[in-house]
Amino acid sequence: MSRRNPMRDEIAIVGLGSTDFSRDSGGTSAAGLAAEACINAIRDSGIDKSEIDGVVGALEPGAPRANEMSTILGLKDITHHSSPMPVAVFGLVDAMTAIFSGQCDTVLLYFAFTRAPWNSRSAAKDPFRSYLGGMMGGGLKAPPMPESIDPSAAYTAWAARYIHEYDVPREDFGRVALNMRANAARNPKAAMKAPLTMEGYLQARMIRDPLCMLDMDIPVDGADAFILTTTEKAKKLTPNPVVVHAATAGMVGSNTEDQLPSLARHGQHVVVEALKDRSDVWTDDIDVFFPYDGFSIITLGWIENMGFAKPGGAGRFMQEHWDDDLGCVMIDGRVPMNPHGGSLSEGASRGTGHLREAVTQLRREAGDRQVHEASTALIGCGGFFFNSQGAVLKRL
Repeated sequence: MSRRNPMRDEIAIVGLGSTDFSRDSGGTSAAGLAAEACINAIRDSGIDKSEIDGVVGALEPGAPRANEMSTILGLKDITHHSSPMPVAVFGLVDAMTAIFSGQCDTVLLYFAFTRAPWNSRSAAKDPFRSYLGGMMGGGLKAPPMPESIDPSAAYTAWAARYIHEYDVPREDFGRVALNMRANAARNPKAAMKAPLTMEGYLQARMIRDPLCMLDMDIPVDGADAFILTTTEKAKKLTPNPVVVHAATAGMVGSNTEDQLPSLARHGQHVVVEALKDRSDVWTDDIDVFFPYDGFSIITLGWIENMGFAKPGGAGRFMQEHWDDDLGCVMIDGRVPMNPHGGSLSEGASRGTGHLREAVTQLRREAGDRQVHEASTALIGCGGFFFNSQGAVLKRL
């Protein structure tokens, strides 16, 4: 595994733009949502759109490709454009690499999400969404049969394995859901803000045992966008730019849902090892922690694999660091876990919400949920299989 990190602190995120995340954006298309977020990010960065020479847009169902977004925004003379797969850090690393290699100087990175017919009852009734089939689009491709372990059913199978191996209760998953909902209440962009109790969690509709509806990220309409450039250029725009200290993806050889041998070694472990080798900071140094929560079992994995708890101990760790007044986790009384509400309550943004909130916190612009003098953020993005990712962000 390479320990080199020549991009360390050399790429900065200088612009943020978002829409609200909702269960139904009405007649706004994915392209419309993406355009709104991109325009907001460009304005927030303080640069002129003529300075953008790279466009990276994630390959999401219904979302415009990079060439289409360039046309929508009237961008000119683009020297790098791509449409990587989700989750968020794939696009982040693509944009960073393009800037560092000299392919371009300033990148617009965007992500747009729309509820697809296979994961939203209201979307299934919308004739304008009927073409959004399968996880990554693909026309009228149907989702897999319930008997398949691919894709979402995989996490229910591994959640059952986790309970069996470590003899833990479902309440461990429930604490993840409660943490996200309490934090979402302080986030005006979040889709789900209604208070949640453990009793309410345990009574929620079971989707596939042992995961209920509240263990799975909430489909939403929305978009996030970012402007990235060199740290040298960023220092001319702001005295304290947010830089990417380290970022990586990770997977093991058997990286598909039904081929992973065990919970003892998967993509998260590779990400953690790479980040620790390439970063000057780790868990004792961070001010905000962002473990991915596409499914609650994934969050438990990140807590344990980042080193906060031993295998099977994430639930106990959350309980020991629970702030009763706030109704959420505060590690050592000061470090929150997904203060924006995560994918379970803000909305299923494939980790872009985690990245956006990390930058917001490090810019110290998070309002009521702001962490005091936040300077470092640790992100564990994606799940166990082929999309495990991570990043460390710093405020210079």
